Amino acid sequence: MPSRARHLVLAVAVPVVAAAALVSCSAVSKALDCAQTAATVASDVQDLQNAVSNAGDSPQAAADALDQISQDLKSLSADTGDPDVSAAVKDLTQAVDNAQTAADKGQVPDISPVVAAAGELTKVCTAS
Repeated sequence: MPSRARHLVLAVAVPVVAAAALVSCSAVSKALDCAQTAATVASDVQDLQNAVSNAGDSPQAAADALDQISQDLKSLSADTGDPDVSAAVKDLTQAVDNAQTAADKGQVPDISPVVAAAGELTKVCTAS
């Protein structure tokens, strides 16, 4: 009879351990995806900074850089369930939208809110 009890315990324990491992892998995978997207957004923000500093050469470059940031944020926004990441993405999206509005009016956008929000996203993603 002890053998039967041992088999029952193993039959229950193995799936529980396997499920815990899958959840852990899923969390690690999401954190890596977030960190990779944050790195991509940081690169996009650098491109935006370069475009704004050279706005006299190509005013469209800032709008293109803002569009790229928006696209990258959409993929992260769709994939995250983390409330801190969602809040950081929302703040960055709002900052990008505001800068895009200025760029659309032919003005050089104030990108300091974009830079600050991107820094917050990076901080949140690397802490996940």
